[in-house]
Amino acid sequence: MAIYIKQNQHTGLRSLFSDFFRSGKASGILLIVCTALSLLIANSPWGNAYHHLWETSIGPYSLEFWINDGLMAIFFLMVGLEIEREIYVGELSSPRQALLPIVAALGGMLVPAAIHYAFNRDTPTMGGFGIPMATDIAFALGILSLAGKSVPTSLKIFLTALAIIDDLGAILVIAIFYTHELSLLDLSLALGIFIALFILGKLGMRRLIFFLIPGAFMWYFMHESGVHATISGVLLAFAIPFGGTGKESPSYRLQHALHNPVAFGIVPLFALANTGIVLQPAFYNSLLSLNSLGIVGGLFLGKPIGVFGFCGFAVKSGLASLPAQVNWKQLLGAGILAGIGFTMSIFITLLAYEESSVIVDSKIAILMASILAAVIGLFYLKQVSRGDQSSSAEE
Repeated sequence: MAIYIKQNQHTGLRSLFSDFFRSGKASGILLIVCTALSLLIANSPWGNAYHHLWETSIGPYSLEFWINDGLMAIFFLMVGLEIEREIYVGELSSPRQALLPIVAALGGMLVPAAIHYAFNRDTPTMGGFGIPMATDIAFALGILSLAGKSVPTSLKIFLTALAIIDDLGAILVIAIFYTHELSLLDLSLALGIFIALFILGKLGMRRLIFFLIPGAFMWYFMHESGVHATISGVLLAFAIPFGGTGKESPSYRLQHALHNPVAFGIVPLFALANTGIVLQPAFYNSLLSLNSLGIVGGLFLGKPIGVFGFCGFAVKSGLASLPAQVNWKQLLGAGILAGIGFTMSIFITLLAYEESSVIVDSKIAILMASILAAVIGLFYLKQVSRGDQSSSAEE
């Protein structure tokens, strides 16, 4: 999404951003409600039944599998479509526009990963370095919306762009570091379908059905290859032709159709299925483990340090400039909110670890870090915005 929505930009593109931001705000609030509800039920007398619900078999796999590997592929398809739009007409469409959020996202990934690695080097939990690298778009936008109109729109769009690039980084990390066994035959078939669909789009095909059905087969072969099946969602997004900024674009039509199902169905369902943590007595002691310290430190400290530090270098060196109406204090606030990892962090946890106790402890650490980032980031931005408004009034 462009940092500055220009006057001459197509109405369809502005509408799509508005729809995304509105759905992002509501989805983030719904995500909080679903997480609280999941924790409440899991620690009630209905906890066992709730846990077994997600183990219900549907065909050859459990309900939890279909959510985490099936429906989340649609979530990644949505992310891929967002990235595609950024490249064609959004923040990534020109080097000057793209540089600051790219640099911010890079810092927001490298510093948290380094913090987790520093705590967990040469330990069984070293593989979780990717957990604190991601930012949850819906959750972050939901919290940012609570700051009110005092927060400039350009900051909201910057945070959204940062989170989208962040997700791209997380996708690459999943594909490269969390693929344990590889079937070259199945991977070749999946990539062959992607190449065929990409060529089909270049030849002028605009009917989505001719992309979605082969895309389902690509998902299957990707799953069989050992690479996580959700990667097929991103590949499918890049195979679907963008075709301009108007509502006739196949990419626009699909993205518009997916907004509500993803925001109000898939992401909340993922939260319900994966945050039903049974809290044992003195569960907070697990926050002192090296893995938990790496996750909390990476998300709550590493994110703002990485985002703010890398942006500071880019701006001071003259490589980039701050978004319009955004000051350094507000940029730091956005960096704190970027520490809300949640959906993607939990998703990477499920790939990084197999031991249930480590997974549970990691989820608790993610929840704690995300709550800290949300509460402190929101409070800080409100205070900063009030201070800026007071200064403007006096002048």
